[in-house]
Amino acid sequence: MKAKNMITVLLLATAMTVTAQRKISVADLPPGAAEFIEKYFPGRTIAIAKKDWEHGEKGFEVILSDNTEVEFWKDGTWREIDGRGKPIPTDYIAPSIVAYVAKNYPNEKITHIDYGHKDVDVDLTGKIDLEFTKDGKFLKAD
Repeated sequence: MKAKNMITVLLLATAMTVTAQRKISVADLPPGAAEFIEKYFPGRTIAIAKKDWEHGEKGFEVILSDNTEVEFWKDGTWREIDGRGKPIPTDYIAPSIVAYVAKNYPNEKITHIDYGHKDVDVDLTGKIDLEFTKDGKFLKAD
């Protein structure tokens, strides 16, 4: 009986994962998403585009040809960018955040930024985690 329950749980988890993310064409991305990628990630192409329901909100996830992950809200604004350990471009990041990192961590580069509901989380190359308010004021380092 336990094996049957375990198989049921695994099948349900797989079905939920498939439902949570569905591949789409680049044309199905929200307005502005493809243009954002062209502007801030020149020379990289979209390898995979998916609809993604994270935290109950419909959004979009894009994997670029260099394995960078870009997530967008349903209105096409960026939500999270993950260079997966590699530095990411910073022209779209609040100038106060970029300036804080340059001043306080001059030898580090931003590799990940997550614009959440309450704050902005930033990861640096030296495994340093920073937290800022939505308007770019420094809160803390982890």
